[in-house]
Amino acid sequence: MEKKCHLLLVDGMALLFRAFYATAMSGYFMLNSKGIPTNGIHGFMKHLLTAIHTLKPSHVVCCWDMGSTTFRTEWFPDYKANRGEPPLELIPQFDLAKEAVSAFDIPNIGVLGAEADDCIGTIAAQLKNEAQVSILTGDQDMLQLLEENVHVYILDKGIGNYKKYTLERFYEENGILPKQLVDVKALMGDASDNYPGVRGIGEKTAFKLVQQYGSVEGILENIGSLTKAQRHKITEQLDMLHLSKKLAAIYCRIPIQLNMEEARLNIDEEKVHAAFQQLELRGLDALLDKVLTYVSCFKRS
Repeated sequence: MEKKCHLLLVDGMALLFRAFYATAMSGYFMLNSKGIPTNGIHGFMKHLLTAIHTLKPSHVVCCWDMGSTTFRTEWFPDYKANRGEPPLELIPQFDLAKEAVSAFDIPNIGVLGAEADDCIGTIAAQLKNEAQVSILTGDQDMLQLLEENVHVYILDKGIGNYKKYTLERFYEENGILPKQLVDVKALMGDASDNYPGVRGIGEKTAFKLVQQYGSVEGILENIGSLTKAQRHKITEQLDMLHLSKKLAAIYCRIPIQLNMEEARLNIDEEKVHAAFQQLELRGLDALLDKVLTYVSCFKRS
């Protein structure tokens, strides 16, 4: 594969949830003729098509969570236990969103027991030396995957607005390397994912300690240099500190066999229009035409 290839890894869950809640809060679910809500799918496709048009990848893969039980919940049953069940209006849209993605011949990838993050991390690790890799997500945890040839685009307000992170930008803003974000989260925890880290150590202190000592292991090797309060908190919660670091890390060795040719953008216009008609997705024609024009030009180049 030539170096000019550009692989876009899409966090399908992030896009679908963002799209669903953008209209669901006002009770707008866009029911189709069968009474099935399509607001999430419609917004999801707007995000996906806009990203392809804006970022201009040559290859695209969409990754998904596969249920609520993962190896992290086996380690820590309370992991993400603060999140309720998906709204009833969203549940049927998971499979329909994957159908819409398949219509573009874009691979849907998910592995039982793992999260979409782990699938994205694994693919990025496998292909970072062969292609420019861009990750589209709403999850700040993905920033730990940043490398010279791996960029992360965090969804911002609206459609097509992103915060682009490179290795250089992350270091300038945080004073640590992306992989050290795992150590920061081990200390401060993550309220969204529902693991505590070391109670009593907040974000500011966590960053300061990692900047000074490099890692959780470096902090423990220099435990005598910490303040009395810091030593007490860490030593009293040592097991949770180590567990939180495991929970924070994206695992990049998930068993995935990706055929890059299957990920190459090669859209069948009739197939896509048929899928949109079946799913009753309207109002996307102009955006779809832009993507089809781009892909057509890309294929000729």
